[in-house]
Amino acid sequence: MPHPPAIFLMGPTASGKSSVAIDIAHHFPVEIVSVDSAQIYRYLDIGSAKPDQSTQTVFPHHLIDLIDPDERYSAAQFRQDALSKMIDITARGNVPLLVGGTMLYFKALREGLANLPSADEATRSALERTAQERGWPAMHAILQQLDPATASHIQPHDSQRIQRALEVCYLTGRPMSELLAQRRANDFPYRVFNLALLPSDRGILHQRIERRFDTMLEMGLVDEVSCIRARFQLAADMPSMRCVGYRQVWMYLDNQISLAKMREMGVYATRQLAKRQLTWLRSMHALQIFDCLANDLSGLVKSYLQQQDCF
Repeated sequence: MPHPPAIFLMGPTASGKSSVAIDIAHHFPVEIVSVDSAQIYRYLDIGSAKPDQSTQTVFPHHLIDLIDPDERYSAAQFRQDALSKMIDITARGNVPLLVGGTMLYFKALREGLANLPSADEATRSALERTAQERGWPAMHAILQQLDPATASHIQPHDSQRIQRALEVCYLTGRPMSELLAQRRANDFPYRVFNLALLPSDRGILHQRIERRFDTMLEMGLVDEVSCIRARFQLAADMPSMRCVGYRQVWMYLDNQISLAKMREMGVYATRQLAKRQLTWLRSMHALQIFDCLANDLSGLVKSYLQQQDCF
């Protein structure tokens, strides 16, 4: 039997993925699966651009609101949860429509994951103590010596990824890049249609990002973060509070930066996220690309899907 179909709808932040997904769901027998590392958290609603309750009532989104902000979630967990949901969706006679911008989750789902060691609190604590003394750029320099291939893809201030790469080196005695290269070929049990929403003019996408962040502030993003901080025992370096937008509001609430500076940093961080997403997408093969700035974007995507053997 041929593999059942699945649709991957990918794109940078503010490219219109959510509205296109809803339009597809209006016309085709699909169920939406969120591929978003911020929307997995309960209470992170405004800053993650989570669909509102009225939308979710009509079109339920799978893999939203999975954990609390003080919990952790991995790409491996996402892969397991996503495959489970996809099997259920296919069994109901529908097509899984995976929508989001967390490219690592898409990659993990499609290609599988390397057999990396689990997190080790003692090693992580030791790394954090050293980083406090020497700084993360110095830790990045150590990583360059131990695993130059991995270090070349990580920024010197990306503490989370530097820590994980060093942790793997110390626990296994081998570079993480070497372990990843030995990942087994994965037979993904779906026939995937890769759709990418890319901007023909990055300047216009940047304008969208700026308007989007301003809208989030008007909707109450600062109050949202304040309420989350009051409800949970959190630290600034927890994954939920490292999400774009939330990190900058955290700094504002701690009186580290002004409101104007918080907005400036939030917009800049979102643009940088979009840049990373675009870089990842442009390195992928077998993509059906759509201009996310097109006047009839949803119509173009629906027309393409009608021509494919996926329903």
